[in-house]
Amino acid sequence: MRDQLGIDKLIKIINSMEQYRKQSLIKRSVFYHGLSILFIAALLLSFCKTKTNLDASVDKNSLPNIILINADDLGYGDLGCYGANKVKTPSIDGLARQGRMFTDAHTAAAVCSPSRYGLITGQYPLRRNFWGPIPFETPLTIDTTHLTISKVLKQAGYSTACIGKWHLGFSDQEKTDFNKPLKPGPLELGFDYYFGIPQVNSGPPFVYVENHSVVGYDPEDPFVHGERSVTQEWPAKGWQAKFGGAKKAHTLYKDDEIGTTLKNKAIEWIKQINSNKEGNPFFLYMATTNIHHPFTPAPQFVGSSECGRYGDFIHELDWMVGEVLSALDEMDISENTLVIFTSDNGGMLNQGGQDAWKAGHHLNGKLLGAKFGAWEGGHRVPFIARWPGKIPVNSKSNQLISHVDLLATFANIVGKPLGNDENHDSVDQLESLTGNPNSMIRDHLIISPNWPSHLVVRKGNWVYIDAQDEGGFRGTKMGEHTLGGAAALKLTGYVNSDVEEGRIRKDAPPAQLYNLSSDLNQTTNVYKENPDIVNDLQGLLKTYREKVGDFSELGWIDRR
Repeated sequence: MRDQLGIDKLIKIINSMEQYRKQSLIKRSVFYHGLSILFIAALLLSFCKTKTNLDASVDKNSLPNIILINADDLGYGDLGCYGANKVKTPSIDGLARQGRMFTDAHTAAAVCSPSRYGLITGQYPLRRNFWGPIPFETPLTIDTTHLTISKVLKQAGYSTACIGKWHLGFSDQEKTDFNKPLKPGPLELGFDYYFGIPQVNSGPPFVYVENHSVVGYDPEDPFVHGERSVTQEWPAKGWQAKFGGAKKAHTLYKDDEIGTTLKNKAIEWIKQINSNKEGNPFFLYMATTNIHHPFTPAPQFVGSSECGRYGDFIHELDWMVGEVLSALDEMDISENTLVIFTSDNGGMLNQGGQDAWKAGHHLNGKLLGAKFGAWEGGHRVPFIARWPGKIPVNSKSNQLISHVDLLATFANIVGKPLGNDENHDSVDQLESLTGNPNSMIRDHLIISPNWPSHLVVRKGNWVYIDAQDEGGFRGTKMGEHTLGGAAALKLTGYVNSDVEEGRIRKDAPPAQLYNLSSDLNQTTNVYKENPDIVNDLQGLLKTYREKVGDFSELGWIDRR
């Protein structure tokens, strides 16, 4: 109405100017030149007003609920819908049939902490000089002034929660003191509620955190450095003697109950929000500890797979997902809920992963490499999305997408597109979710392995790695927890032209180039045959190396 009144006034002004022109004998050409400028200005003003009104007109009651499930260390080949046959994943496979499965989805990094940084901030972790998992006393790694996926949705009226593994630090002190309130943390990044484990299930502290407090914390029984914790013992669980005390808090944490606890908390929170009369949509970021070592499935899943505890842990993960989906059905909100399932990086050839491989289960399918590394197996991950009525059922997409794209995609869903802001690396992929784009939406992608020297650039079908080998774990012997790189090919039997008998050939090129359209398994390094492409990708990579933040390197890098 206001816009119409403005146009009416403009017409009156134009008519008055025409009368004035006739009276003052202004030349017609001069007059209409000025008039055209005025008309264009009016159109721009009208457009700006219309766009603002469109943004403001997004009704929160029409917005979808959003659940983002981020599994831990789940590889590209760990699900039935992605080709696994030694495990059964009916719930996640069903999610894929009811929605869309992506075959070229990537994490921002090939390892947990920087990967989660990219997912939450929409920024490449290189901007934070972030390369590996952080120690448990590391302060919050995300600037509280930065935009996050939770802030975008909270500003649009969403109730928000993070339930599960955090591993991005707490506090703004040089070292986090678990005897004090753990802030800033998830709540200062746009989440209304947090419950989960602060670090990783293989390292201390082995406790739960709720909002800013350790669950069960008693100031009369504080955390103590150098004292052994009372936590349970499991294979591949470590550093129990590094950080103890807080007996009640540690006792509440039982490894084979973590999956059930996180699942229950997620469903409880959804039910609580759904019963709220305000009718706000909700956003749940559910970050599971499955299937990161130690492999501690609940008793009912032990022995249920054909590939040991690794597969049993996958079975528990699938059950957790199924329980959450069933809860949505029971509350009759599935039709208006976007569910995204993915993983923080590729599968790991730790002892459990090696045992699974020997049993015939290929963690990352036919992809070369594993967690921590620059090869495809380290960062190409399952990515499944279901949104009834919006995402075509039983569909597949080969669009190149990254976890960093969730920021711009969520912003578009709630009617607040980000635009071309230099402070993020996110690309709006809503059309990739709901439509069938004729061309690739993302032009190129940068991926961080554990070694900064091995930064990956992907453009079209080409992937370039600026060094030899995988740039990840450096274990060289079978049975080693950190088996990786060229040495791992002795176990997998996979072929790479740079590798001979588990070592990089002396005559191998100084860097790597692969054409994924014809060589998805990265068997043949074509660096020497394509100097022009190498030069182009090196130039692109150089622009991103210049964006590495002016920070000390963050996270553990396997430089042994």
